Amino acid sequence: MAHAKAQRRRGWELDGVWLSAPLRLCVRFFLILSAIAQGFVFIPATAAQDELEKRATWSIPTTAEIKARLDDYIATKKLDEAAKLKIEALWPDDAHPLDGGELLDRLAASLAVVEPKAAEVVTAVRNSSGLLAAPEFDGLTDESLPAFIRDNLRLFVGRWLAQHDLVDESLEVLKDVKPHNVTDPATLLFYQAVGHHRVLKKDECLAAVSKLLERESELPRRYATLAHLMEADIKPLKEDSLDEIARLMDDIRRRLALARAGKVVRDEEDSVIAKLEKMIDGLEQQRQMRQMQKQQAKSRNSRRPPDSPMQDSQRAELKGAGEVDPKNIGKRDGWGNLPPKERQEVLQQIGRELPAHFRETIEEYFKRLAQDGVK
Repeated sequence: MAHAKAQRRRGWELDGVWLSAPLRLCVRFFLILSAIAQGFVFIPATAAQDELEKRATWSIPTTAEIKARLDDYIATKKLDEAAKLKIEALWPDDAHPLDGGELLDRLAASLAVVEPKAAEVVTAVRNSSGLLAAPEFDGLTDESLPAFIRDNLRLFVGRWLAQHDLVDESLEVLKDVKPHNVTDPATLLFYQAVGHHRVLKKDECLAAVSKLLERESELPRRYATLAHLMEADIKPLKEDSLDEIARLMDDIRRRLALARAGKVVRDEEDSVIAKLEKMIDGLEQQRQMRQMQKQQAKSRNSRRPPDSPMQDSQRAELKGAGEVDPKNIGKRDGWGNLPPKERQEVLQQIGRELPAHFRETIEEYFKRLAQDGVK
């Protein structure tokens, strides 16, 4: 119960998968669009879809095909009548198509009747609660079992682990499983993509998503929707970006919530610190570069001749008494004693040609000339 509450605090679930924060935002955005578009979102053109399906590297088996492979395996076993009746009860109509997930469940239940190692797996999955560690099952690695049996048991367990947020363990179980060897290849590719997305393995996630979408029109709608969301979410992710650092920190929180504090967590913590230090160093270098550029620009400006030397150099110091050295300008009286109208015109002309702050000094000069004359 406590684990379930902790999971609810970490996020919310879609098809048994606990979504990371960036992906939850994408899901919210999709749900809004879906309500508006009523299924229009992410549906490609028919011609493009047909072309994509022609290039598909995997196929979805029918219920009848899986039942036939099960019958071939059962034929190698000696079963009592009770066991045969149990298996027949699980397959009332071979021709009726089943959803991939339900087909996997029925196959696992049938194998549990036949094979004790399969029964151990099915019992553990059915009775699991508050899972914090992945149990080990001999049936997943027993080479005496046919690959068809082993791989379907691995898929059964891998899906279960992913739904309990044990992403690393799920990826480990599913890593060598091939789509052609399981009842539900769509679920295999979907949970491989989910796991790689969760641990920030960008290339592996995009590869799994691309392969999954080869048969988009045949997928459960939730798989196709989340596949597109994961692709759109992780494709722009750049190494050493703040986005990547935030996701690494989110993964650390997930692992610590599962009581994981081992080497993987310590390595991720060291990676976060190293990336933050690298980012800080880069920002500091940018700041220093901008400061240096400002200083260089200031230095160039200080060496440049001013466009208006008097304005730049003497703006604040020119307001004085107007006293000047007397000059010999002849014997004419009344110099500087112009009629008021003419004197004003001269001052206006000077004001247009010289800066305004010279006006008082010039006017004072003319007044002094008018009062003292020429000596």
